[in-house]
Amino acid sequence: MNDDGPAEDMPSTASAADGEGLKLEDFLPYRLNVVSSLTSQALSSIYAERYRIGVPEWRVLVTLGQYGIMTGKAVGAHSHMHKTKVSRAVALLERRKLVARRANRADMREAFLSLTPAGRAIYQDLAPIAREFVARLADNISPADRDAFERVLTRLIDRAAVLAGERSKGSAAS
Repeated sequence: MNDDGPAEDMPSTASAADGEGLKLEDFLPYRLNVVSSLTSQALSSIYAERYRIGVPEWRVLVTLGQYGIMTGKAVGAHSHMHKTKVSRAVALLERRKLVARRANRADMREAFLSLTPAGRAIYQDLAPIAREFVARLADNISPADRDAFERVLTRLIDRAAVLAGERSKGSAAS
């Protein structure tokens, strides 16, 4: 059988056209993932080249830059990263002297994480670059559409959190 042969040679499967299948390109979770992936790739090319960090390290760095002192568990919950990914990112940032770890005397199983002065300098350098990237990403969207998108995105995040059973602070079910 030729791989380029007619569809009749292929096993029969349900198609999106018959109402039973699913067209991935029209499936909202897939489309959100595509936007996320392409956006992360584009932004990460900026900070990967400049600071030699990847997406997980960037998320940890920015989360600590925004909130100050946090545990690894809290960073993971905020950034929606698995604990092993957070742990590896923190280890790399510690080796690079961008993150400091301080034991939690009340619970020795966890530590408090914070940016070092070098980590804080990178965060302060990165913040305007990230804001400029977002402006460029959305520069072809009207202000009214951006406002509507922000409202819809917030509602989708809140609803997805409810559906995932992850009631986040301050989010209400829609």
